Amino acid sequence: MARSHLHKFGGSSLADPDCYRRVAHILLTHGRPDDLIVVSAAGKTTNFLYKLLALREQGKLWQEELQVLMSYQQDLIEQLLSNGQARQLRERLATDRASLMSLLALENRSEYQCNQVVGFGERWSARLMAALLRESGVAASNIDARGLLVADEAAVPKIRLQESREKIQQLLQKHPDERLVITGFICANPHGDMLLLGRNGSDFSATLIASLAGIERVTIWTDVEGVFNADPNKIQDARLLQSMSLTEADRLARLGSPVLHARTLQPLYNTQVSLAVRSSYAPQTDFTLVAPKSDIASAPVVTSLEDVVTVTLQLQSAWEALLEALDSAGLHPLAHWTLAKQQYELAYTPEVQQQVLALLQRKTAALGISDVALHTGLGLVALVSAAATQYRRSFARLLSREARPLYQDPLSLVTLVPQQQVSLLTQKVHRRCAGPRKRIGVILLGVGNIGEAWIDLFGKSSRQLNRQLEAEVALVGLASSSKALFCNEGIAPSAWQARFEAEATPWQYEHLFEQTDTLDCDELVALDISASAQLTLQYPEFFARGIHMVSANKLAGSGPLAFYRQLKQMLGNRRLFWRYNASCGAGLPVQHALNDLHNSGDEVEAIGGIFSGTLCWLFENYDGIRPFSELVLEAKALGITEPDPRDDLSGRDMQRKLLILAREIGLALELEDIKLSSLVPSHLAKVPLSEFLARLPELDEYFSQQYQAASEQDKVLRYVATLERHAQGARAEVALQWTERSHPFANLTPGDNVFVIRSAFYQGNPLIIRGPGAGREVTAAAVQSDLVQICRDLLED
Repeated sequence: MARSHLHKFGGSSLADPDCYRRVAHILLTHGRPDDLIVVSAAGKTTNFLYKLLALREQGKLWQEELQVLMSYQQDLIEQLLSNGQARQLRERLATDRASLMSLLALENRSEYQCNQVVGFGERWSARLMAALLRESGVAASNIDARGLLVADEAAVPKIRLQESREKIQQLLQKHPDERLVITGFICANPHGDMLLLGRNGSDFSATLIASLAGIERVTIWTDVEGVFNADPNKIQDARLLQSMSLTEADRLARLGSPVLHARTLQPLYNTQVSLAVRSSYAPQTDFTLVAPKSDIASAPVVTSLEDVVTVTLQLQSAWEALLEALDSAGLHPLAHWTLAKQQYELAYTPEVQQQVLALLQRKTAALGISDVALHTGLGLVALVSAAATQYRRSFARLLSREARPLYQDPLSLVTLVPQQQVSLLTQKVHRRCAGPRKRIGVILLGVGNIGEAWIDLFGKSSRQLNRQLEAEVALVGLASSSKALFCNEGIAPSAWQARFEAEATPWQYEHLFEQTDTLDCDELVALDISASAQLTLQYPEFFARGIHMVSANKLAGSGPLAFYRQLKQMLGNRRLFWRYNASCGAGLPVQHALNDLHNSGDEVEAIGGIFSGTLCWLFENYDGIRPFSELVLEAKALGITEPDPRDDLSGRDMQRKLLILAREIGLALELEDIKLSSLVPSHLAKVPLSEFLARLPELDEYFSQQYQAASEQDKVLRYVATLERHAQGARAEVALQWTERSHPFANLTPGDNVFVIRSAFYQGNPLIIRGPGAGREVTAAAVQSDLVQICRDLLED
């Protein structure tokens, strides 16, 4: 059976004896007897070895530092191994010490000899780990990678893949059912001289050996749990990614990820090898798996670099030719921009700036390069995702004037900003694009005609709404006057009726609020699509529990002034929203218009209108010939009036709507402050409905007289609400009026509402809003508009 797993452990995972024991435990509990293991130098060993070389070059004493390093290595041996194995490793360490002293004593060391000095750390780690595994009773051998990986010399050694593959396969056949601990970071040229694989070379060793050995999984054990969607040291709510595609991981690595490195990932292309990144300090926790192929985009990742440099240049040849030259040299820019015709800007990390400048110098004549300039003081912020395009607009909205326009490729969005802006922009991009997706739960109170229309509308628009808001808006509760259904997972609009019928249970308000406490939502919005006074009285409790409100119910907005002020104060004390545009004018943007006038510095001086679709229909159709009572009965039969027509004819509905608008423009009025002239005679106001309908003809003579009198003055009858603002307060009235035939009130489509607004800006030519003021679809649309606006307010930074 082919070997299936390679484990790689970095220096931080081998820093002290406890770390070594932890690694041995991981290998014995998470692995198989034939696993391959790649190790780095323990702790800071490699830094110590480089320091010894530097001290020697500077002519300074290095012997004391060497003694510190030898003591550290010997202490590891003494604490981890029993006498027999410890003696063998001590003897080999003494030999290595002598070799090191000889190498450091040389006046002129070759590059190979310097490599030998630096490469001791990995050999010590491999030797010690293999011995510790044998101490645990398992077969294990340490392997020097110089005998496996053969490379041609270059700035970064270029591995001879076929030759190295053959050597690795021979090794595996020679050591079946044995754990092999292999040195990372080092390889050899064809003559056996040691070469170093450079920065993060041990990780590269691991993926390279795995690909050549045909191993299914590489696990890089480190001091972090995996790849997060932002740096957890900088972003408190950064989340661990459980998986990501190889292409996403590669782009993230090229943009400066501290966990993944682009060179480490290259051997995995065109293989079936997957890469796991796990914490050796917490092996039981979740980790990140980088899959060789994945059709599913992982969650977006935000990354940043505190220090980048840009190179600007003029280019006479094709831009593609320069990019090809940079790619061939392994110097592909982090991002690039076209500044003007034939003028370009390329972003790089400072570590490679000299290589870039040197290449541009070599290519000056061939590519027509001129005006090369280096710029500093910038940082980089990027988002990586296979679905990067979806986040472009959200990212772009966060950019300051100093930011570069977004660079975009299939996997990332990148900008550059002044260094002092990097941290703040990173946080903003994470919160907007990569942070936890906000969940807004909606509770519908009232499942009658308008409620049904709203659910239908919500079902059709919710997918697009969620995409636009970059959040989840879910229907989580439904309530009628007697039954309620709550579901934390959400209620599908397409199947709500069947579920409500089968699962809804009787409820009281205490039960409703208990249920809201169990819902797993960042925010809750209740939609009051009822005419319930009892529900209105519960608004303070909704607000006290942090629940936002959308009202088609007009009773709260037109309730006692003290109650209204209490609600507004509760909203002001917390970041809560209450919108009730549907309570007056259905879908007509009346309150929007009043707010816009206020925000523009205007002052509303008067509001008038016909706010009842029923009364509009009656008086647009009344011609003085057909009795008014017959018209009322026809309207009732058509469903235009309320079941009891007195609810319309009383004018109380228009009175409440006028009060809502008066309060919207800042007037502290009570309902009684609005004079009401009811169309229902007082002697018929409280009789039973059947009696009222039978006695409706008693109204005919009055309306006939009014019609004739108005006609004699070439006017028409209209039932109108009027509000006039003056220095001492306001005058408000709802009454039957004789209206000029040229007036906006006089020529309406039966059933319409009309609002006429006069302000400081709109004097001789008032603002007129006209259209359907009732109906299930337009009212549902108004409720949906209010809901969307609350969601937008909640999702603002």
